[in-house]
Amino acid sequence: FRVPLSSGGGAALAGAGQTDEITAWVVVRPDETVVIRIARSEMGQGTLTGLAQLVAEELDCDWARVTTEYPTPGTNLARGKIWKSFATGGSRGIRGSHDYVREGGAAARQMLVTAAANAWGVSPGDCTTAKGVITHGATGRTTTYGKVALAAAKLPVPETVALKDPKDWTIAGQPLKRLDTADKLTGKQIYGTDLKLPGMVNAAIRQYPLFGAKLKSFDASKVMAMPGVKKVVAVGDDAVAVIADKWWQAKTAIDALPIEWDEGPHAKVDSADIAAMVAEGLDAKEAFVANEVGDAEAAIAGSVKQVQATYSYPFQHHATMEPMNATALWTADRCEVWCPTQNGESALDATAEAAGLPADKCDVYKTLLGGGFGRRGAGPVHDYVRQAVLIAKQMPGTPVKLLWTREEDMTHGAYHPVTQCRMTAGLDDKGEITGLRVRISGQSILAGIMPGRLKAGMDPVTFQCLAPKGDHAISYGFPALKVDHAMRNPHLRPGFWRGVNANQNVIYLESFMDELAHVAGQDPLAFRLKYMQDHPKSRAVLQAVADKAGWGTPAPKGVFRGLAHCTAFASYVAACAEVSVTPDGEVKIHRIVAATDPGHAVNPQQIAAQVEGSFVYGLSAMLMGECTVKDG
Repeated sequence: FRVPLSSGGGAALAGAGQTDEITAWVVVRPDETVVIRIARSEMGQGTLTGLAQLVAEELDCDWARVTTEYPTPGTNLARGKIWKSFATGGSRGIRGSHDYVREGGAAARQMLVTAAANAWGVSPGDCTTAKGVITHGATGRTTTYGKVALAAAKLPVPETVALKDPKDWTIAGQPLKRLDTADKLTGKQIYGTDLKLPGMVNAAIRQYPLFGAKLKSFDASKVMAMPGVKKVVAVGDDAVAVIADKWWQAKTAIDALPIEWDEGPHAKVDSADIAAMVAEGLDAKEAFVANEVGDAEAAIAGSVKQVQATYSYPFQHHATMEPMNATALWTADRCEVWCPTQNGESALDATAEAAGLPADKCDVYKTLLGGGFGRRGAGPVHDYVRQAVLIAKQMPGTPVKLLWTREEDMTHGAYHPVTQCRMTAGLDDKGEITGLRVRISGQSILAGIMPGRLKAGMDPVTFQCLAPKGDHAISYGFPALKVDHAMRNPHLRPGFWRGVNANQNVIYLESFMDELAHVAGQDPLAFRLKYMQDHPKSRAVLQAVADKAGWGTPAPKGVFRGLAHCTAFASYVAACAEVSVTPDGEVKIHRIVAATDPGHAVNPQQIAAQVEGSFVYGLSAMLMGECTVKDG
């Protein structure tokens, strides 16, 4: 049942090693095909191609002969986690594995050169490589990687290797086309929803109607005679599934199935109740302080003018194009799952837990993801994997594909946390900020799904772009500052959502900076730059977008400009938007100018695509993304 997935987008690797494996990251075949193994997940962001570029650069291979495959988390476990992290989130896909994948490529190159040198009886140091060809300088003899691969695979992997200077890169750093594009365009790419296995049956699920509800009963006899239906099963204590020959048969039957629910304590909760609970935290005395400089309260109290504003950010759904799905095959001594996942290791943990088997008796085969955005990431958000396994346990030896409906997907998400923020600042007689007070109230992602990562009860993720230092440091220097969080957790499950808490915090801070500039009677750009003297990279990207957008020159009639910036995930970003408002109140975006400094670029084209995609996702969230709650 280990079906091969499209090689252009990461074929599944099931074995624990191959004779043509040079290092864990590189396989060179006799036909000169170079297989680069990618542990991170591809979901349209380009990580698969970017990581392959890094390995190929150090390997010095022919890019035209490169293909990729995914190692499985089970194989990784069996080999002592040789591929390290499988997690793809928090903008870590390339950033978090950059160095060690390069080392894997460099080690393979060194082993291939050594194998050739041994065959020729020369020193490896006298040999050079280019596009998969090894050349001995003194004699001009050449050979190819494919011809020496088996010999190289028998050599020990060097413990230390020299890496190229990025200025010498010819593959990495280039805007190369993505390796998986052709298979996507021709329909060869395998997503979770595409998967078909011999003897496979299909399952549709009906989950709790509100968070906290439990399954009381269902009457299977009402649907067992419907076409294709094989079984109706409880899935844990909060869902029921119908298994049928075809998915539409299962879906039709689940729609007709009589189900009773215990709605639990949240049946009457709505958005207004949640907003009131969060608003209460704005005035709470107890809160987690994450960033404090001087005495902000005293500085504000002693100022000439005080300015205050309150902002809010709603629940947001990931709305992936591909609904949640997973295919599971369970037997008493083995469980295998095929699924789209951002974190193969977490999916493996979920599989083992639901299967009731040790992890070394389970494995997960990653398909391409039809969108992730955090929904298919860490820990409890692999609910769809657990469900597939629990259903498959009731059909031993038969592969079962679970596919959620769009309605199930939208109402059982892991939502961007709901928050409110009160910003208070003091201005002196020159319009300069004397102090800034930031009170965030609302939901904690970590408290909801990963409580073990809280630090003395505090959720550090909440303070992204407001932190005192690190990858999410605030990009301003104020004379006095206090940032804290009053945690208020409603009953809806939160989750990591593209950009995580940077989304809300940048909106809060940058909106307030505009309001302060307005009250002070100062230009919004100049006002910001005054507080960025110690943040040269942030200043540079902000100034760049202002220059490119024509800041300081008149905008077209009826069009208005606004700008913002932040430091997030160790990248510096800024944007200037030109917008107008129609007579009926519709916001129209005419142009956005953006700049980013992410360090050295592995693939500039992918960075541009990420920036462009972020605007599309952000505009969708702003204009249409609010999720409301009614009756729980």
